[in-house]
Amino acid sequence: MSVFADETTRVCVQGITGRDGSFHTRGMIEYGTNVVAGVTPGKGGESLDGVPVFNTMAEAVGETNANATVVFVPARAAASAVLEAAEAGVGLIVCISEGVPTLDAARVLPRIERLGARMIGPNCPGIISPGKTKLGIMPGAIHQRGGVGVVSRSGTLTYEVVDALRRRGLGQSTVIGIGGDPIIGTSFIDALEAFEADPETEAVVLIGEIGGTDEEQAAEFVRANMSKPVVSFIAGRTAPPGKRMGHAGAIIAGGKGTAQEKIDALAAAGVPVADRPSEIPDLVGAALER
Repeated sequence: MSVFADETTRVCVQGITGRDGSFHTRGMIEYGTNVVAGVTPGKGGESLDGVPVFNTMAEAVGETNANATVVFVPARAAASAVLEAAEAGVGLIVCISEGVPTLDAARVLPRIERLGARMIGPNCPGIISPGKTKLGIMPGAIHQRGGVGVVSRSGTLTYEVVDALRRRGLGQSTVIGIGGDPIIGTSFIDALEAFEADPETEAVVLIGEIGGTDEEQAAEFVRANMSKPVVSFIAGRTAPPGKRMGHAGAIIAGGKGTAQEKIDALAAAGVPVADRPSEIPDLVGAALER
């Protein structure tokens, strides 16, 4: 099994004819992702490397039975694109777009949830189940099929950790980049719950960062619900209060959301926390040997 997507997932790409959309669509196809459709308003009837392009998501889903979509549209149009996908009946929406206004995300997320859709993102690298499918911009070559689930707020840290795991011979079941915005569709807890239920996942790596309380909530979930070992790394230990570090959600406010608070919460839940990303493979290996 995989988490959220596998080789049977029928993928549409919104914004397929744009610079980023076309580039990463070709990368997904090369990886083996089952890309069945693309959507760009006004470009219906065209194609990209044999993938038909439609004007609307309703047309794309009706013609191809697409059940997932990857959103590569400008930030100002991202919320509308996400909602259009959910209204067309798509169950998994991976929103790569960055700079999506927080109010747009807050407005659209409850609506797509009521429609039964899951969003990963916005401002995320996507999701990959190595050897099966990838939806987004993750570099497929560094991933290796195996039993370690990875969930992360940071794209670049995800790649660093995945490469370190691969070099240690520790493959991944599914890798999920949930994004670093203040409001996102899929949380750490959502991913942890899915990994706990996935028979292919033997251990989980959680990569967090300063800002908000998602990691603290995840720690409580691990303590109460996880039977599989979880290890972690928290970025931003040296970040000064009140200064945003990279992601829109990575800001310490009112003394809350510090790296130390997150590390303490995870440690109290029995989750080993690496001082550096390079230490994660050793922690995972030790956890699997117990």
